[in-house]
Amino acid sequence: MEELHVLLVAFSAQGHINPLLRLGKSLLTRGLNVTLATTELVYHRVFKSSTADVATVPTSITVNGIQVIFFADGFGTGQINGTLDSYMELIGKFGPINLSNLIETHFLDACKKLACIINNPFVPWVADVAANYNIPCACLWIQPCALYAIYYRFYNNLNDFPTLENPSMSVKLPGLPLLQPQDLPSFVLPSNPFGSIPKVLSEMLQHTKKLKWVLANTFYELEKDVIDSMAELCPITAVGPLVPPSLLDQDENEDVGIEMWKPQDSCMEWLNHQPPSSVIYVSFGSLIVFTAQQLESIAKALKNSNKPFLWVIKNKEGEEAVPLPEGFLEESKEQGMVVPWCPQTKVLSHPAIACFLTHCGWNSMLEAITTGTTMIAWPQWTDQPTNAKLISDVFRLGVRLTPGSDGFVATEEVERAIEQVFVAEEFKRNALELKRAAREAVAHGGSSDRNIQSFVDEIIGRKLDT
Repeated sequence: MEELHVLLVAFSAQGHINPLLRLGKSLLTRGLNVTLATTELVYHRVFKSSTADVATVPTSITVNGIQVIFFADGFGTGQINGTLDSYMELIGKFGPINLSNLIETHFLDACKKLACIINNPFVPWVADVAANYNIPCACLWIQPCALYAIYYRFYNNLNDFPTLENPSMSVKLPGLPLLQPQDLPSFVLPSNPFGSIPKVLSEMLQHTKKLKWVLANTFYELEKDVIDSMAELCPITAVGPLVPPSLLDQDENEDVGIEMWKPQDSCMEWLNHQPPSSVIYVSFGSLIVFTAQQLESIAKALKNSNKPFLWVIKNKEGEEAVPLPEGFLEESKEQGMVVPWCPQTKVLSHPAIACFLTHCGWNSMLEAITTGTTMIAWPQWTDQPTNAKLISDVFRLGVRLTPGSDGFVATEEVERAIEQVFVAEEFKRNALELKRAAREAVAHGGSSDRNIQSFVDEIIGRKLDT
């Protein structure tokens, strides 16, 4: 049989690329050839050595068996000097042409059989490129299936959602608890300031007929009700959790994930000296920057907890660090550690970690779930408010912080959440149960393992029939 190739196409963000790469690795082990196409921006940020020519992008590189190729997105050299909306507009303009050129150069001209293209939601135009070449297209959904259900119903006008005239209305959808406005993704609210993200989401979700498959970075046992609720509307198939293999008791050297920022490993030695299940791990991802007043509130709560803490504070590129309260680092040096970035998968796996104060990004949540870690939810935007609702009311893995009417979260509120998570045995039991379920889902014969194999069988079957 001739070699069959699968092309993954990813938006230029670590949280979009890594789940696709990990799915690609699984396809690779099942006999398919896998290539990732992403933007030149990713090459400059992740793969380019310090001595490489700034203007030169290689034809391809290889990451643990997966070939990676790059297409121009209109920016080129690695710095986004503009808004998210302007970047989305550029990649939407240049992406289809340049991806088409890559397909012709790397596959068609080389007589390689391209059996399937898999994209993710921020590059919906990939489905049109695939259709132009009569190649079946799949989308890997990289948020919870709960978000897929909400967006699908919102963009196809199947249910009522808050409006400018009725901004406080609640929403009841099959497979989900009653959702208040503060539980909904920010892009469906009338107050949403971003134009480009709703545009790409609506483009995908109003035209799902362009997609042969919708796959999801989750596992059936975690989101059974909402997955079942979409079965007749527009099915979505769980193939996760697509997390680093070390979190699933597999060989960490087999991971294909990338890191856009260098982690500080010194925190691991510090963790080795902390008691089991004692440390509060605090990280809000790479995009969220708090005010000095809000940082002071967090700092006071951590100090007052009298528990050890590891706090990651990531500053935006080119911007000055927001200062911590004067004297905080000195006063708390015996109690905690503050770092600019850390190896999160190793941290969450460490026996000293007790709970995770998180912004509720889905990749971070899945890593916490697969390590059996309870959570304190502090959502900010996009899918995070809904993810926080899942943590507190559906998965029952922790508590959600309640901000004041001005959005500020007081020291006392953070203290309350820390106390509650440390004493609640229900959260710990649920965390261990979902940790076990995640491992079973990806093990041989598990729900996600079977779903991936069915996907592969269908790809091979379609090509044998043509």
